[in-house]
Amino acid sequence: MATVTHSKKACAVNPLKMSAPIGAALAFLGLDKCLPLMHGSQGCTAFGLVLFVRHFRETIPLQTTAMNEVTTILGGLDNLEQAILNIYNRAHPEVIGICSTGLTETKGDDVDGYLKLIRKRHPELDNTALVYVSTPDYQGAFQDGWGKAATRILTTLCEPLPRTAWQVNVLPGCHLTVADIEEIRETIESFGLYPIIAPDLSGSLDGHIPETFLPTTLGGASVEKIRSMGGSAITIAIGEQMRWAAEALQEKTGVPFRMFDRLTGLQANDEFLQLLSELAKDEIPLKYRRQRSQLVDAMLDAHFFCGGKKVAIGAEPDLLWQIGSLLTDLGCEIEAAVTTTHSVLLERMPAEEILIGDLEDLEQRAAGCDLMVTHSHGRQAAERLGIPFLRMGIPMFDRLGAAHKLSVGYRGTRDLVFELGNIFIDNLHHNQPDSWPLPVNDGNEHAQAETHH
Repeated sequence: MATVTHSKKACAVNPLKMSAPIGAALAFLGLDKCLPLMHGSQGCTAFGLVLFVRHFRETIPLQTTAMNEVTTILGGLDNLEQAILNIYNRAHPEVIGICSTGLTETKGDDVDGYLKLIRKRHPELDNTALVYVSTPDYQGAFQDGWGKAATRILTTLCEPLPRTAWQVNVLPGCHLTVADIEEIRETIESFGLYPIIAPDLSGSLDGHIPETFLPTTLGGASVEKIRSMGGSAITIAIGEQMRWAAEALQEKTGVPFRMFDRLTGLQANDEFLQLLSELAKDEIPLKYRRQRSQLVDAMLDAHFFCGGKKVAIGAEPDLLWQIGSLLTDLGCEIEAAVTTTHSVLLERMPAEEILIGDLEDLEQRAAGCDLMVTHSHGRQAAERLGIPFLRMGIPMFDRLGAAHKLSVGYRGTRDLVFELGNIFIDNLHHNQPDSWPLPVNDGNEHAQAETHH
């Protein structure tokens, strides 16, 4: 079991952590015809907007209540009301997702009360869902914001419905990419089941060219589909961050849930496909048996190059668990692990210590490692240390196709295993004639030669 410690520095240097409001905003971006609204200053929204644009390389609809010094002191009702009305009149979204920030949380704005008053004043908003989530910057991190937003989306929109045996809810964590979500959907559909995924970035931020322009999100989980989640046979939650949402949905609608802390690796996917087989009352398709065999062969091929390698990882807890567990399966050692927030998974990590800290902490602990794994802000640290670097997580702004990086399922795990193995192969030390290590002469060779003579 790992020991979880906290960095004692007075400030973060090269931060690893991203704030909860940004995580919540990304969750709302996974809904169809939605416009996320940050209740705070313009700067809070601007930083998140730039981060998402650089990572996804797409148009990101994100609005702000533009709080200033005076409105912060007097209260944000007028700003929130005006922002909601402007969004409604100009964009006509089906959902407005409201995320609080450290500014308005410190002031103590009663946003739930504000929304009741706004609805009373403006009956034209009756057909627009207003979903508010409390996400102060100073509490939690990116995946906490995503989990809280997903919980509020479900508790606000879902209602108990008659059960549909072939309908399956899927609650993906923020560590899953667009390609990961698409792979999960295709796998479930191959069993004849109907998945409803929320939030669903694979519909809204998959990089497609839309036929028309809309000022809201285009694609993702619709309000109608989310409401029907109350009649599913089961909820599949992927990532510990989604436990809150799965429990809340079960409490409100009675739909049972099954947790998967990861879908990367051999055993995790065996259990996932076994569950789908039981739900569909059918055998696992032959193509997955073939893919499983390919993954086993890939792991056999890669373990010669991965075994004994020391790795440093910096990531959100669920992503840290996902990649760390796979590396351990391949025989690697987690030499350094830095994360952003608390999770029950941390103590189970196959490492001696898990530090809640920043990328400077990771750099100090990564000296002598064979690989560093984190998002793009860790590239300079890896360069200074002279060690290979694998980009994973958000933001990934110095590579194309970040959203289409696949690492779940048998296929995704296989490709990730090959990528890891190839990195280690590229950095093998090859001896040259002038640097070939010679046997150490301890005198025995000379004695043996004399005896033979």
